[in-house]
Order: sequence, then C-alpha cells, then structure tokens
Amino acid sequence: MRIWVAAAMALVAGVCGPVLAGDLRLGLSSSPTSLDPQFHNLGANSNVAQNMFDTLVQMDPDSRIKPGLAESWRHVDDLTWEFTLRAGVTFHDGSALTADDVAWSLERPASLVNSPAGYVIFTRAITSKQVVDARTIRLSTAKPYPLLLSDLSAVYIVSRKATEGVPTEAFATGKGVVGTGAYKFTFYARDDRVVMARNPAWWGGKSAWDTASVRFLPNNATRLAALLAGDLEAIEGVPTPDLEAVKANKALVFAQKKSHRMIYLYVDQRAETPFVTAKDGGKLAKNPLADMRVRRALSMAINREAIADRVLGGLGYPTNNLVAETLFGNDPTLGLMPYDPEGARKLLAEAGYADGFGITIHGPNNRFVNDAQVVQAIGQMLSRIGIATKVETLPMASYATNGAKSMYSLGLIGYGAQTGESSSTLRAIIMCERQESGGGLFNWSHYCNPKVDAFTEQALSTVDDAARLKLLQQAAHLAVDEGAIVPLYFQATTWAARQGMGVIPRTDERTFAEIFRPAP
Repeated sequence: MRIWVAAAMALVAGVCGPVLAGDLRLGLSSSPTSLDPQFHNLGANSNVAQNMFDTLVQMDPDSRIKPGLAESWRHVDDLTWEFTLRAGVTFHDGSALTADDVAWSLERPASLVNSPAGYVIFTRAITSKQVVDARTIRLSTAKPYPLLLSDLSAVYIVSRKATEGVPTEAFATGKGVVGTGAYKFTFYARDDRVVMARNPAWWGGKSAWDTASVRFLPNNATRLAALLAGDLEAIEGVPTPDLEAVKANKALVFAQKKSHRMIYLYVDQRAETPFVTAKDGGKLAKNPLADMRVRRALSMAINREAIADRVLGGLGYPTNNLVAETLFGNDPTLGLMPYDPEGARKLLAEAGYADGFGITIHGPNNRFVNDAQVVQAIGQMLSRIGIATKVETLPMASYATNGAKSMYSLGLIGYGAQTGESSSTLRAIIMCERQESGGGLFNWSHYCNPKVDAFTEQALSTVDDAARLKLLQQAAHLAVDEGAIVPLYFQATTWAARQGMGVIPRTDERTFAEIFRPAP
C-alpha cells in the first residue's frame, strides 16, 4: 500500500526531469532465465539478448521483415536460399562475423539439452547449410518453405569461437556473451540487473546510449516509483491503475501498442494431471480436462469482456482466435465465445460432472498486464459454475520452468506470433509434441490431433498465400473448436519514459535499449 501511495504522490508532483546523460537505466518486469540467447525462447530472455545479439534478418516495429546481419538474400531454387552477410561486421571481441558463425548458430540450438522451450522450432526446416565463402551461406529445406525468413528473425547469431564447448550456465559469468549487437556485456547479477556498454563498432551505427543498465523489477508499483524518482529513464508495463495519471503527467512520455501476443489458458489433456481432484480432494477416475465438453465449459464460463474492461483497464482485446485480425492466418469465422455460465454448467453435467470437481489454476505474477489479477478473476468465474478453484501465481522465471515440465493442469500463459502469422502459434503450442519435427515445443496442453498437424504441415510448404491462408484457418478452427487451448485476449503493451525521450513501440512487445532515444 505504501508503494502505491508513494507512486501516486510522485505522479501528482511530476518530479521527473528531462534525460540529459548518455546512460540508460531501464526497468523490466521479468528477469531472464538464462543469458544464453539460444537456450530458452522466452520474452524476458529476448529483451536482454536483443541488446547484445543480432539476427540474420529482423522484424521491424510492426513485425515486417527487414535486413539484419544479412544485407540481402535470394532464391537459388525452390528449396535453396542464399544470404549475403554485411561486410565488416565484427563480434564484441573484435573477430569478424563469417558465414561459418551463421552455420554454427543454426546448428547449436539442437545441441542444447534441458531447454524448457528451445529454438529448434525455428531451425528444424533447414536440412543443409553450405558456406560458400566468408560472407555467403546457402540454406536448403526439404520442401518449399515460405517462412524461413520469419524463422531466422528469431535465432540470434553467436560466435563459434566464443561459444563452442561453453555450457549454457557459464553465460551467467559473461563467458560466451559475445555478440554483434549495439551493446557489450559488462556485468550480470541474477534477478537484479544486466549492465552493458556501447559497442563502438556496431554495424547499425552509433547506438543511442553510452551505457545501458537493465534492471529487473517485477513489482509494478516499484518499477513506476523508480521512474518517477529519477532512478530509471524508462520502464515497460505501466501499472493499469496508474495509466491515466501517467498519460496526464507532463514529466513523462507514454507509449502503447496492440501486441501480437495472445493470452490463453493451456488445459492439460493427459489421462492423469496433477492439480485436478474430486471436490472433496479425493482422486478422480479420469482427468475431466480430457473431455472436450469440459474444456468448452471452461471457455464459456469466462467473461472476456469483463476481464478486458475491469481487470486490464482496456488493455485487452477479447478473442477466440490464434492471431489478431491484422496478422496472416486470422479466421474471421471464429467468433468470440459467448459468456454463458448456465450453458457451461449444462456441459459439465453432460460430461458427468454435475457436481463439478476441484482444480488449481496457475499463472505468472510479473510477466503480462495484471496477470495475477486475471488468474484470480478466472478462478472466481470457474467457481461460479461449480468447479472448486484454487489459484496460485509465481514469478515468470519459476512458472515457465515448471510449466515446461508439465507440473500444472490449467494455467495462464501468453504466446506471440513471432513469424507474423498463425503458423508460428500452431507449430509451437498446438501441434502434437514431436521432438524430431520441432512441433509442439510449448504444447503444455498435450493436445494432439493429426488432422490439425496435417493442415499446418501443408501450410508450411505452401508458397501460394491464398492456399496457405485457407490451410491455416482450417487448422486454427479445428484446434479452437476442440479446446486445444482457451484463447482469452490480445494484450496491449505499454511503456513510459522521462520527459523529452522518444519511444518506438513494438508489436512484438520487445523492450530493449534501442527503442528509446535520449533527449537532444
């Protein structure tokens, strides 16, 4: 309570002054689980890695492809792409970037063990890598693959010399943290901060800041209070209760953008699941979540509009789709699931659970907009249809690790369509879990329908946009109808900075030093 009061007082006083120094102190809501940029595909990890590492091709603020370390590319034939690297790019240790480093970077993700959610999903389609010369590499696929560029935008390029033989855990000491990015690694204190210095040799030109210190402040009020007190120059995730006050504060700059991140519930559909019981706490004969009618009842019990308006303060866009309407693969025939608690109770009764059952819903408390409050609201809604619901939330770093180990039955999570189309979402969280194909790496529901996989796989080798769109829509429609997951809403991303600063908001929610600009 005291933190909120202090923040409110600071908002009224408007104590922030303009940014004058060449040093950025940035407050993020989640700490990374690893500094190895290829180990765990997690937003909090990317927010740190993006400062120090680059990708072969990049996504602009609106998730459109643009050149990165590759200045150009061309089709050699239907199965082969040729990439030409920029001349003169060097790693932070002064060594030259070569096509061999690119080949190594595309091979390395498959060698990393125990990754909660790896990058193999973005490299699996590549069947061969041919280093033509120091600046040229050819990548081949088994069949025409229209999403190669999008996939490559997610894979950070590392130095073979600096990372070969280096275990992931050693990156926490700075070993292996040698990229081509705008900033060089200086210091890391787990769950506290990463400190970086400008890379004077960055191929992208002079970076905006002399130093960038990224602090991890999961408490929203604490993060905002630090900005208002002048301890930070910028933050991500403006607390929802303070949105209007922040917007009105002339000492601050505010930015907002609709995200491509879908917030959803995963629903464990295995024969047995750890956090479902009879109402009296006893063991059930079977997992009720494996019944499609129960999953539909859960969805019908959730008032998405109320969550968007009352819990998210307007920062949520209710959906029953896998991607927003601006992205490729959106299915306009997937109308919003109606809020119908009475209908949900009837479905539970049809499935043999007229008296309900017991369940614990899990979620993060520091990753998404008001995530803990959303989980609490959903818990209350499920209780109203006769499901005795407990709620547990925890920091994202722990939550993501546990969730990837299938330790939960029902939970809140988010996934952004990194490729700019629904195939990314289908591959990652819907397709059957198959290590050899790279599908289902984030499939915490353990849903599996070979027909959905067939639609998706065919789309992934279909270059014709109209045909691919139809396939993606068919896959999405079937998966949503069967309750593979329960889509909830797309969230808006917010940022705040001190007076005079410029902010470049991004659809992909990335928050790194170069999206901020100091006062002239």
